[in-house]
Amino acid sequence: MVLRPGPDLAAEFPGLEALAFDVTGLRVKPTDDVGAALIEERMTGYRRTYALETLKDEPRLRAYRDFFWRVGVDPTKVRPAAEALLRRVIQGKPFPRINALVDAYNLASVETRIALAAFDKAKLRGDLRMRRSRLGEEFLGIGMQAPLALTGVEVVCEDADRLVAIYPYRDADASRATSETHDVRLLVCGVPGISPTRRDLPVSRRGREQSDVRDPRCEAPRMRGPGDLQ
Repeated sequence: MVLRPGPDLAAEFPGLEALAFDVTGLRVKPTDDVGAALIEERMTGYRRTYALETLKDEPRLRAYRDFFWRVGVDPTKVRPAAEALLRRVIQGKPFPRINALVDAYNLASVETRIALAAFDKAKLRGDLRMRRSRLGEEFLGIGMQAPLALTGVEVVCEDADRLVAIYPYRDADASRATSETHDVRLLVCGVPGISPTRRDLPVSRRGREQSDVRDPRCEAPRMRGPGDLQ
């Protein structure tokens, strides 16, 4: 399923879209030794490939930074997720480990420099929609101690009942995926200049590589979505 904003937002941000697909039948466990070794191998490669001083100018990270500025987010304070993870790795800090599911999509995000989100499908109601936030609307994100009052500038995603994300950088606590999650809705977050529906985007290839991290400890996954993501 492709998420696109309404006409007004689409006119302001031509090409803004996200790709949603489901992974079902998961049993989420910690990343095993094979997955951990793969992560460490990738981290070594990133330290050789990227420099801290020029990371922000990598074309995909630059596209997210430009979008952040336009929706009222300072990317020097709140960095795009892939950039934040890469900066951490380049600085010699460990790659954050949560569980096999989160570790896999975090690694996929870093590998592709594309923002990804994951929601517990059982906690969603209806289809996801993208829109502009409303002034004073409240949002409680993962790790936040108190709700944030939105300014009306942000782009948000919602289901039939509530906000699930400030797009494309903060997911809601209420719908987050956990170790108890069995069915996940993944969101590949595009911005102007990055289309997640392009056939040459390497998310599908990297996604298959991520099965090395996911499958040993997340049992019996079934992906449902566009053919190139299966």
